[in-house]
Amino acid sequence: MIQVSSNFDGGNIICDSSERPDDIRLRIRPDTKADFFQWFYFRLSGARDEDCTIRLTNAKDSSYTRGWEGYRAVASYDRENWFRIDSRYQNGELILRHRPEFDSVHYAYFAPYSMERHADLIAHAGQSPRVTHSVIGQTVDGQDMDLLTVGEAPGNKQNFWLIARQHPGETMAEWWMEGFLDRLLDPDDAISNALLGRAAFHVVPNMNPDGSRSGHLRTNAAGANLNREWQEPDMDRSPEVYLVREKMRETGVDFCLDVHGDEGLPHNFIAGAQGIPSWNAQKDMLLTDFKRTWQQVNPDFQTHHGYPIAKKGEGNMTLCVNHVGEYFGCLAMTLEMPFKDTADRPDPKNGWSPARSGKLGASVLDVIYKLFDRLQSDAPDNSPG
Repeated sequence: MIQVSSNFDGGNIICDSSERPDDIRLRIRPDTKADFFQWFYFRLSGARDEDCTIRLTNAKDSSYTRGWEGYRAVASYDRENWFRIDSRYQNGELILRHRPEFDSVHYAYFAPYSMERHADLIAHAGQSPRVTHSVIGQTVDGQDMDLLTVGEAPGNKQNFWLIARQHPGETMAEWWMEGFLDRLLDPDDAISNALLGRAAFHVVPNMNPDGSRSGHLRTNAAGANLNREWQEPDMDRSPEVYLVREKMRETGVDFCLDVHGDEGLPHNFIAGAQGIPSWNAQKDMLLTDFKRTWQQVNPDFQTHHGYPIAKKGEGNMTLCVNHVGEYFGCLAMTLEMPFKDTADRPDPKNGWSPARSGKLGASVLDVIYKLFDRLQSDAPDNSPG
């Protein structure tokens, strides 16, 4: 008997029909208290050696239909190794075709990063003598907001902030963080050692635990899109942003990177804060040099494709990088990674993957090292307190 289930950490699907393996009909459940939906994650049981056709029938109504173009879903038997399967967007449906080799197989929009794995990440990092772990408060649903401070920042050391997964369905962002932290905490890595001698890294690997656990695409338990809450965060609606923003104001921010994923574009790219009122030629050159340097140290990053650039003074100030860049006078950027594959360096089996996300995360330390002397706040109110 074929069964479809998603009642687990990060799961999301509604099963309408699974009587026949060649006509399994499913729908993606919208975020709680919001209309966003695109993330899916479910288990199919009882279909070993059957040619399965799985239809996500409400794909045409999803948040980013462009995301289905050229997209292939991921599958896994052990929830560790994820591979791409035949997928097609046709007549408003996302159609997945696969012949499972085992009785149980999981399918997802991208390789999931569970809250259990997040707990493991925090526990592992917390054993490093370089790390101070703190719980800066709780989410709407009462989950802990974890902050890892790597290194100490007495005197004139710089304060660098890196956050990920404001949008919980963008799981590649926490895979990126895992690779970044693995290298930063490596006592044998010369770049990490040099950087930690001059800066403290404040890291929030998951900004949205509630949405992550509930299988949301973009929002927290209150239905708030956290990356639209930075101008006036509220402890009832968006405590996650409020808590992090207040901590930033305690430490000051000399550099900020906000890690995301993009549904439509098959590229890794940076979106800057060119639309803020204080944007100037110096910041523009620094942004350009940061992107060019990253492309040089990791060819998975590119500079040709990305979002339209806002005119100075016309940026959306509720976004993290715009608020942080303006308030602290620092270089603040959004990294976007693909749900699909990278068009420039495709991998037919895995597409863009957790492993490649982690390698990209590790490589940013080379960029920060090369540009370190130029990464600093120019805001007068950037001192702690």
